[in-house]
Amino acid sequence: MPVTRALFDDVMVPCYAPAQFLPVRGEGSRVWDQDGRMYIDFASGVAVSALGHCHPAMLRALDEQARKIWHVSNWFTNEPALRLAQRFVDHTFAERAFFCNSGAEANEAALKLARRYAHDRHGEQRIRVISAANAFHGRTLMTVTAGGQAKYSAGFGPNPAGFTHIPYNDVAALEAEFARADDICAVIMEPMQGEGGMTPGTPEFLQAARRLCTAHGALFILDEIQSGMGRTGALFSYMQKGIVPDILTSAKGLGGGFPIGAMITTREIASAFSPGVHGSTYGGNPLACAVAGAVFDIINTTEVLDGVKARHALFIEGLKAINSRRHVFSALRGEGVWIGCELAEPWRGKSGAVMNAAGDAGLLVLMAGTDVVRLAPSLVISLDEILEGLSRLESALDRALA
Repeated sequence: MPVTRALFDDVMVPCYAPAQFLPVRGEGSRVWDQDGRMYIDFASGVAVSALGHCHPAMLRALDEQARKIWHVSNWFTNEPALRLAQRFVDHTFAERAFFCNSGAEANEAALKLARRYAHDRHGEQRIRVISAANAFHGRTLMTVTAGGQAKYSAGFGPNPAGFTHIPYNDVAALEAEFARADDICAVIMEPMQGEGGMTPGTPEFLQAARRLCTAHGALFILDEIQSGMGRTGALFSYMQKGIVPDILTSAKGLGGGFPIGAMITTREIASAFSPGVHGSTYGGNPLACAVAGAVFDIINTTEVLDGVKARHALFIEGLKAINSRRHVFSALRGEGVWIGCELAEPWRGKSGAVMNAAGDAGLLVLMAGTDVVRLAPSLVISLDEILEGLSRLESALDRALA
């Protein structure tokens, strides 16, 4: 059966507007389309393919597990899920793990846990969640409400109640909410807003959130769906911020391309859940957990994490060189291999045009709002691929912003 991009418009629900070419094969940080054209991948499936495409260790883990058992449901547990949970316990603050299929599900579980914990310990009035404006926490009704972006949450009827949004990095606004009423059960924040424009959280803001949650008996939820699994140069970004959350969510890079999400927390907080209170048919799937275990072991090494920091320096040096010639960026920000390039005033609103032109130039990039071009390549992208990709990006900028 011949498959073309036109078939998408005939058979798919129009939730997406995909590129006109179809990727069919990937290896490392290179992708090929149906016509055999090669693209340098600076997007990694929106910060998902942390080790690039078809990494040998992932292929080996998937093949070995696929020959044993694929699915058992949560009437049983399984070896890969328990091994993955033990990795989280051994290498993070966490004492308990819950597995699901995506970042949205992980955040949904975190918010439900926080509310149940507050309900059981403080009473029914403790339901309010503080989030940041322009955040992104997923696409369920609960998580789009937490995200506070009307373009994602409007038009679906009443949104879940009990969410308050403050400006990101505004310590005074956060303090004012805690002073206003004793009804806050949790604060949920990204350590850097990805979809919201690649805006890093300041240490002062994140540390204030930790301090206020502790002082008022609220839980601090850190959404590390994009920032986690080595993307910023640490296993999780909180390890660089001088904070420890009560609940952390992970997905995207955790599976390296295989769908999986995780919510991790302490023993005490986890005890607010009991059998039947929450669950997921596919959560903790043996295939997903086997692949994620292989990804975890590779990323959680000095070689890879130090390499992310070195690649950050190479990217920034190259982007600054482009900007010295083209004068197209007003700011470069981000951490590790997670970088936002904010377009200067004459070209604001054109990040989509740059993304499309990059595709024409043989490069995959992302946007983070209409003004920011986002780069989120593999953590192990090679120097040659970085240099070639930056050259293609400069060609795309010439084309899109001429």
